[in-house]
Amino acid sequence: MSSTPRPFRFGVQVNATGSRGDWVDLAQRVEANGYSTLTMPDHFGDQLAPVPALQCAADATTTLRLGALVYDNDYKHPVVLAKELATMDVLSDGRVEIGLGAGWMVSDYEQSGIPYDPPGVRVSRFIEGLAVIKGALADGPFSFEGEHYTITDYDASPKPVQSPPPILIGGGGPRVLAFAAREADIVGINGTMTSGAVDASTFDSMTADAVDDKVDVVRTAATAAGRLDDIEMNIRAFMVFVTDDVDQALGTLSEFTGAPSDVIAASPFALVGPVEQIIDQLHERRERWGFSYVIVGQNDVDAFAPVVSALAGT
Repeated sequence: MSSTPRPFRFGVQVNATGSRGDWVDLAQRVEANGYSTLTMPDHFGDQLAPVPALQCAADATTTLRLGALVYDNDYKHPVVLAKELATMDVLSDGRVEIGLGAGWMVSDYEQSGIPYDPPGVRVSRFIEGLAVIKGALADGPFSFEGEHYTITDYDASPKPVQSPPPILIGGGGPRVLAFAAREADIVGINGTMTSGAVDASTFDSMTADAVDDKVDVVRTAATAAGRLDDIEMNIRAFMVFVTDDVDQALGTLSEFTGAPSDVIAASPFALVGPVEQIIDQLHERRERWGFSYVIVGQNDVDAFAPVVSALAGT
């Protein structure tokens, strides 16, 4: 994104359940393998709740950063979430990253009874929610009056160790991506989830050409805001196969997505091949799109570790 490439760093997205011992072991393996960050989704299904689970991971590690991909603004009032995040930042000695989004998974809303408002309403509420969180994490009292939230002379406590923790916003549509370019420290490029679920249409918005368009939105908005060099570009690689049998892996992904193998191979959401080939892919993608912060899945922790060892910090 910037004229000078940012150093690579890597994270792991985890949705594990199980015992405390299992969770601690996983967090410590992530840290030992050189990953920068442990992240979690924020859904109501089969996963641990992110705030207490991430704090447990912080207690079990010393350098690992903790975040969510991403906290759904609709699930907690932003004053409540800000207090929890600030507390975590204090108790982890400043290792929190704040990922926030407007919410997309329709099944969460249906099961919980939380109203699944139209996308424009959810995004507007999320934009206000971020303003409230930023106000709560800043020094001194603040007030805010919007369509969705009204805050009056609130001086949040505790304040975070970081001033403030870095904010990650991921998006697939132009409105959220342009907003992220103006407001976030880390911009994540996502597929477009307008259907409220991962379905056959999702990969259409994850091709290399689609990502070109999304990154162009970020670059244009960031340039206009004078922030181009301030942004770290992030991608969550959903399709990771560290393997010498590239054709078989791409064939499997082609069956799953319905997309041709060459289209999958070119997508930054896929990392397929032996270690050296993946290293080359990551260099090319940082050059093309600016992606220096790459997050893989929990099943990739060990297989992907040689890539992390070769690239982290370079």
